[in-house]
Amino acid sequence: MGGADVEAVWRIESARIVAALTRFTGDFELAEDAAQEAVAEALVSWPLASPANPAGWLMATARRRAIDAIRRRTALQDRYALLAARAAVDEEIDPDRIDDDVLALMFVSCHPVLSPEARVALTLRVVGGLSSEEIARAFLVPVSTVQARITRGKKTIAAAGVPFELPSAAERRERLSGVLSVIYVIFTEGSTATSGDRLLRPDLAYEAIRLARTLAALQPAEPEVHGLLALCELTAARFPARTGQDGSPILLEDQDRRRWDISAIRRGLAALARASARGLGPYGLQAAIAATHASAPSVEATDWDRIVVLYEALGRIAPSPVVELNRAVAVAMASGPAQALAIVDELIAADRLPGSHLVPTVRGELLARLGRRSEARAELELAARLCPNRRERSVLLRKAAALS
Repeated sequence: MGGADVEAVWRIESARIVAALTRFTGDFELAEDAAQEAVAEALVSWPLASPANPAGWLMATARRRAIDAIRRRTALQDRYALLAARAAVDEEIDPDRIDDDVLALMFVSCHPVLSPEARVALTLRVVGGLSSEEIARAFLVPVSTVQARITRGKKTIAAAGVPFELPSAAERRERLSGVLSVIYVIFTEGSTATSGDRLLRPDLAYEAIRLARTLAALQPAEPEVHGLLALCELTAARFPARTGQDGSPILLEDQDRRRWDISAIRRGLAALARASARGLGPYGLQAAIAATHASAPSVEATDWDRIVVLYEALGRIAPSPVVELNRAVAVAMASGPAQALAIVDELIAADRLPGSHLVPTVRGELLARLGRRSEARAELELAARLCPNRRERSVLLRKAAALS
């Protein structure tokens, strides 16, 4: 077995291993460090002699590294003795507890005591099994920045005395939104990169989908978990048609819908049905919008009136300027650009999205449809200057040039 095999096993089993080690040691930082040491040892050992049970090998090796680390802490001899005794009767991962362990790990990684950046980095590292290099590459930041976020996050958890345990049902419901938001941030960065020269980062988006599936399996009675999973699946279904062979963006109206992933659409619709059982929340409503697009044969045949209604509902339960901007786009398709332009101008007057390229992008499109070409060109050029993603910027400049 080579490095690729080690990486594959680690990606699948990392959350289970770190979760079980954290329960075993009571120390989140120690558990994650010991697990990483086990992976490093596997990279050396497995090519020489492949273990019959790779996950068990990683778990046993990581446990030994954790005990060795505690042994070196001379002030904790009593604790070492306790762990050694526990190891004698607990040699394998307890299959009856593993689901709760992984769920507890997700809630620890997304704990509100952490900064949003640390939550994302820790979740990808300890739940997703990504390396610091992979996380840095996905978010276009230095590896040292990612490592610093992870280190600070683990130290913050230790300093705050965050216990490794599954929160009570009431507390879990309160903190679930934080866990969902972390997965959502990871997915949105993968589905439309905020900067760089790639529109999509599929690996990051698919990692978010894997996390959402894990959470849905662990929390099957939570509608919004299924709503987020549905949203991710239905959005990712369009990935194959969103870019050309050279990576250039393909707008919705120009996409070959035959290239949309039918299997992902079916999975998304199934998750949406589960989310709908008790009424749709913010993620479920966004998934319903994505489902409306997925079921339409073309942009012209899309049920835009339904999308407007869904955005209005979303704006009532989760108001935000981005929701209003998206509602304006839907209103333009359903009722014409003039009515939509009034919504956008209200956002500008209230200074709701300062510095964002999204507002001048939408305003430029609406002005172009109204025949106000010079104003539209100025808005699209402004949007291009503000847009940090090179691929999106090229589309905006191309549209502006077409209005010259």
